[in-house]
Amino acid sequence: MTIDRRKLLQGTAALAAAGALVGPFRAGRALAQAAPMFTPEEGASLRLLRWVPFVKGEEEAWNANTAAFTEATGVQVTIDQESWEDVRPKAAVAANVGSGPDMVMSWFDDPFQYPDKLVDVTDLCTHLGEAHGGWYDGLAAYGSQDGKWIATPLCAIGNAICYRDSHMKAAGFDEFPTDTAGFLKLCQALKEKGTPAGFPHGKAVGDGNNYAHWLLWSHGGEAVNAEGQVTINSPETLAAIDYAKQLYATFIPGTESWLDINNNRAFLAGEISLTANGVSLYYAAMKDEAMKPIAEDLRTTNLPIGPVGKSVELHQTSTLSIFSHCKYPNAAKAYIEFMYRSENMNKWLEAASAYCCQALKEFAANPVWTSNPVHAPYAKASESLRVNGYAGPLGPASAGAMADYVLVDMFAEAVTGQRTPEEAIANAERRLQRYYR
Repeated sequence: MTIDRRKLLQGTAALAAAGALVGPFRAGRALAQAAPMFTPEEGASLRLLRWVPFVKGEEEAWNANTAAFTEATGVQVTIDQESWEDVRPKAAVAANVGSGPDMVMSWFDDPFQYPDKLVDVTDLCTHLGEAHGGWYDGLAAYGSQDGKWIATPLCAIGNAICYRDSHMKAAGFDEFPTDTAGFLKLCQALKEKGTPAGFPHGKAVGDGNNYAHWLLWSHGGEAVNAEGQVTINSPETLAAIDYAKQLYATFIPGTESWLDINNNRAFLAGEISLTANGVSLYYAAMKDEAMKPIAEDLRTTNLPIGPVGKSVELHQTSTLSIFSHCKYPNAAKAYIEFMYRSENMNKWLEAASAYCCQALKEFAANPVWTSNPVHAPYAKASESLRVNGYAGPLGPASAGAMADYVLVDMFAEAVTGQRTPEEAIANAERRLQRYYR
């Protein structure tokens, strides 16, 4: 599953693509939108480690903006891509050995695992917030610690229910259920019709975590309380597991080993008719003529509301961090500042086709959010997300627990029968206590 590609964004082809996409941000005009805050060091070059994109337009726009930055500043930027699961360990190794990429596009609260290995970006993030309408609170929390910024929030990758409308109606439902009780009945009916649902119970960075956190939070459970004390062992968690077991009984076999790509493949192959995913699932179907019927039948909606009585969703988040071993920190800050300029960021968001939800409030006005009804459930991801480790503080403990897939494993152990629900909760409690000391 690992993809390891290096792209050196230079040469006439890349610059031609950049010119086509970023228009006025060419050559000397590229820095004309605003006076640059940061002057790249003489002879600077940069290397960015990022996650493999699921939407080709997002990658093309990022690369074109990068090429425009190189054209404007002379700073060459190399982009390495890794699978979603591999970005986290490779970034941690780079941080701890002090060599490798200069920057990383990472997940959730990963920067909190090595904050002392990162460049302070308070000046950059303060400037960006003031220039672009302010940060969304949830995303800001992933980039700031103890009154300073350790990473620059990039986006939320919205997660929403994706389902086949015709299959839902064939199962006897005219409208999609909005609560967990109705959702379970729908999944049971879909299984009876031979068109089951499927959600990942494997170590899926995005979809697995989104699903596990929704299960827990929708039933009122939480891993820790506001003081950071482990509170996973509760009646609410037990209720969440009981519900998860009932849902799992309706799934296609094998979801306990699914990673982020597997539910995409199963949906597009017609093996399942309901899952939760980013909007990339829709566009993967749209670009393949043989899958157009699936795309035309695909609908999206937010995850159902559980006994807690309100929408509680994690949504995957990404930040940009600069490692302390970077030889050209001003160039790195200049690069990030350039990528967040209004025209560049708007073009990237639009090209991502609602896959990436903005971290800065100015960009909520981007027309991508109203261009297609399929985009609607993803539009408020940055505004509505609940941070990892709720209700406790973000920090090394929350980051470590997520990297260790504690909640994902708890549900997987219980639904598969590897442990009883009580044993799965007790095991998760022990593991969480190793982080929250």
